[in-house]
Formats: sequence, structure tokens, C-alpha cells
Amino acid sequence: MDTPARWRRPRGRALTSPPVRGETAVSLEAVWVMPYERPGAAVVAGVFDILHVGHVRFLRAVRERGLPLVVGVEDDERVRAWKGPRRPLNNSAERAELIAALRFVDGVFIVTGPPDLNQPEDYVKLLAPMRPGALAHTAGDPHAAGRCAAANALGAECWELTAVPGRSTTRILNAVGHP
Repeated sequence: MDTPARWRRPRGRALTSPPVRGETAVSLEAVWVMPYERPGAAVVAGVFDILHVGHVRFLRAVRERGLPLVVGVEDDERVRAWKGPRRPLNNSAERAELIAALRFVDGVFIVTGPPDLNQPEDYVKLLAPMRPGALAHTAGDPHAAGRCAAANALGAECWELTAVPGRSTTRILNAVGHP
């Protein structure tokens, strides 16, 4: 099945150059699915494997704070390394397409790069060309301190929003018996 033109990567939209064959990537790359090029957006990054009401309410709440919303979706290799070989259930292009279909989302990119590049400074390098106005995460996020450190380094605000209780992809997968 052919990918709709809207979801194809536009030429020249990567924020960094991918490594030449045989080289190891030394930074993360943003591959734009739904480009948004103006500075000052609120940026959220995550897996978004099974889109659920917790995701939708969180993303809507970020957008309702007044800044355009740009969402980064982690690529498949990174998710497998972090969550195991049976994840993600949906590939990154499909997850990005679902996020882009939300009317309150202004831009979507896929975060690519080696899974071990997951420190705040890696995301600072990735996000610096976007010049975000805020980085947002949910309360209880185990990476909250790193996200706020990245926001501070970028001169952006760090927004912590309340998560929807009982709503998570992991909880859904456990409920249906997915290992």
C-alpha cells in the first residue's frame, strides 16, 4: 500500500544529516512527517504506541496553553531497545500519522537515532533548531528532571501536566494479556 503524499518525508526536512553508510550516528535526527517551522512551539516527545484517551487529553491540554503543538514520535528501533522486542505494536510512520490526524497538533516528526542517545543533551541538540517555547511532559514521568534540564538549556519553559489516571499503553497491553 502506498503511503499518502501527506505522510512522505519532504526532501530536505531532516534537521540533521543522517550518517553516511558505515558511520555511526552521533546525534538524533528529526524526520518531519507534518512540518512545522516557526519557533516557539510546545514540544512533546513520546512513543504513542496505542493512541488512547490519556494521550489525546494530554496533547490537547498542552495545546490549550496557547502555543502551537509539535509532537516527536520515537522510532521503532529506539522503542524496541527500551520496551522489548514485541514493541512497538504500530510502526513509527503509523503512530506519527495518527498523531498528525489530531486537529490540535501543528507538527509531527519522528525521532531517529541510536537508542543510547536518550540523555537531555541529546534532545537539546535535536530540538535546538526548532527553538521551542516549551517542553511538556506528564506528572510522574521518570524522565521529568531530564526534560526540564533540556528545556532550561534551550531557554524554554518546562510544563508538567497531570496524567489521566489509569490510562497508559502498558496498562492496556497488560489488560489484554500482551507479554
